[in-house]
Amino acid sequence: MNTPSNLTSSFNDEVVAGYFTFRWLFFLQDFQILELLLALFVFVAIHSLRQKKLQGLPVWPVLGMLPSLAVGLRANMYDWLTDILRHQNGTFRFKGPLFSSLNCVVTSDPRNLEHLLKSKFPNFPKGPYFRDNVRDLLGDGIFSADDDTWQRQRKTASIEFHSAKFRQLTTESLLELVHSRLLPVLENSIKQSIPVDLQDILLRLTFDNVCMIAFGADPGCLNPGSPEIPFARAFEDATEATVFRFVMPTCVWKAMRHFNVGTEKKLKMSIKGVDEFADDVIRTRKNELSLQCDDIKKQRSDLLTVFMGLKDEDGQPFSDKFLRDICVNFILAGRDTSSVALSWFFWLLDQNPAVEERILAEMCGIVGEREEVKRGESQSPLIFRAEEIKMMDYLHAALSEALRLYPSVPVDHKEVVEDDVFPDGTVLKKGTKVIYAIYAMGRMEGIWGNDCREFKPERWLRDGRFMSESAYKFTAFNGGPRLCLGKDFAYYQMKFAAASIIYRYRVKVVENHPVLPKLALTMYMKHGLKVNLHRRDESELQKYFKIK
Repeated sequence: MNTPSNLTSSFNDEVVAGYFTFRWLFFLQDFQILELLLALFVFVAIHSLRQKKLQGLPVWPVLGMLPSLAVGLRANMYDWLTDILRHQNGTFRFKGPLFSSLNCVVTSDPRNLEHLLKSKFPNFPKGPYFRDNVRDLLGDGIFSADDDTWQRQRKTASIEFHSAKFRQLTTESLLELVHSRLLPVLENSIKQSIPVDLQDILLRLTFDNVCMIAFGADPGCLNPGSPEIPFARAFEDATEATVFRFVMPTCVWKAMRHFNVGTEKKLKMSIKGVDEFADDVIRTRKNELSLQCDDIKKQRSDLLTVFMGLKDEDGQPFSDKFLRDICVNFILAGRDTSSVALSWFFWLLDQNPAVEERILAEMCGIVGEREEVKRGESQSPLIFRAEEIKMMDYLHAALSEALRLYPSVPVDHKEVVEDDVFPDGTVLKKGTKVIYAIYAMGRMEGIWGNDCREFKPERWLRDGRFMSESAYKFTAFNGGPRLCLGKDFAYYQMKFAAASIIYRYRVKVVENHPVLPKLALTMYMKHGLKVNLHRRDESELQKYFKIK
C-alpha cells in the first residue's frame, strides 16, 4: 500500500525525470539546429567556392565577390586581378554585394579593347559612374569628360601640342630643368654619400616641367634641399583617396563624405590644397595678362593662356572652375605618368644590367658620330641633341618594355550606353561598367608569349629599329579617339631624362628596399625608390665610343 510520503517521493522522481528529459530534448533540439546551420554553411561555402571555377572568384550570398576583393586589396591588387584574368581567358564578371555599385566586367582581351576604344567608341564613354567618383578631384577636365566637353578640350589641346612653338617650349624647358636642376641635385647626393628617393626627384622634375609648358609657371619644386611643395603631397593623397571610391559601394563612400570620416576626410583636405594651387596659378596668370599688350599675349604658348582666350558655348570666357579642372587634369597627365614610368624603368634597369650596358653603348655610339668627337674634342658637359634622342631605338624599346610591365595607369573605366556584345562573346547590358586591365595585359601569355613576365626590350626591335605595337595590345597610352595627345612628348621627356642620368651615373637600388605598387589613379611606388648613385669614369665611357 502506497503511503502519502511514498506518493510524494514518486511524484518528485517523475518531475525530476521529466525535467531532465525536457532538458535533454531541448539540448538535442539545439544540437540539431547547430547541425542544420553548420550543414547550411558548408553547403553555401561549397557552392560559393564552386563558382570560382566558373566565374573566377567565389560568389557569396549577399556579399558577392566582395570578400575576395578585400583580400586582393591587402596584397598587390594588380597581380591579384591578373591571376584571375589569366584563369578566365582574359575576361570575367565581378559581382559585388546586393544593391551595390561594384558590379562590372573586367577584361584584358585586345579584341575587346579595340571594340570599346575604337570600333564602338561612342557606345563606351567614361560614363556617369566614373565622373561621379572623380568629380571632386578632376571636375569636368579631359580625363573624366565625355561628348562636347571632352571634344572641345581635346581639339584645343591637340592644336597646341602639334604647334612648332609648343614643341620648342617643351624641349627648351626640359633641357633647362635636367641640366640646371636634376643633375645638380643628383650630383649633390653623391657628394654627401646619401641615398635619394629617385621617384620623388622625378616627380619634382615632371611637375616643374608640366607647370612650365601647361601654365607658363615655374613652381621650383626640383631644387637643392627638395623644398616642400604642399600641392604635390595634396595631389598624390587626393589621387589615392579617389581610387578607393572605386572599390567600395557608392552609398558607403558618400556616407563617409557626409560624415567627413576615413578616406573621404583625407580627400576633402587634399582637394583643398589642390584647389589653392590651381586658383593661385589662374589668378597670377590673369593678372599677368591684364598687364600685357596683345602682341605679347599672342606669343605665349602655354595651354592655360590659350584656354583663357577661348569662349564657352554661350560666348562667355571659361569660368575659373573650368580653368581649374584644366589645370588639374593636365598635371595628372604630365606629372605622374612620365615620372612613375621612369621610376619603374630604373628599378628594372637595376635588375637587368645587360640592358643598361646596351643602352649606354647605343648612346655613346650615337654621340660618337659627332664631328667634334671624331676629332677627339672634349664633350663635357655633354648635352644630348633632340635628333640624337630620337635615334635611340633601344632606349625607346626599354622604356616601352617598362611601360608594358608597369603602365602608369594600370586600369581604366568605361560604361555601356546601349546593349552590346564583346568580340569574345561577353554580353554587355546598358549601364554595365567595364574595367580594362592594362597592367594585366602586359602579363598575358596569349598576348606577349611565354616570356611575358620578363623584361626584354628586344621584343620591340625589328632589325635593330624600334617597332611599335597595336594600341589595343599595348595600351599604356590608351587608344582610338582618346589616344594620349602627349605620347610623343612623354617619350621624348623620358628618353632625355633617362639618357642624361644613365650617361653620367650607375643607379643602384638600396639593398632590401621594398618595391610595391601603390593603389592610386597612377601606379606610384608605394615606398618610393631609394637609390645610390655612382659616377661613371671617363674611361668607362670611352670603351663605348665608336671613333672612326
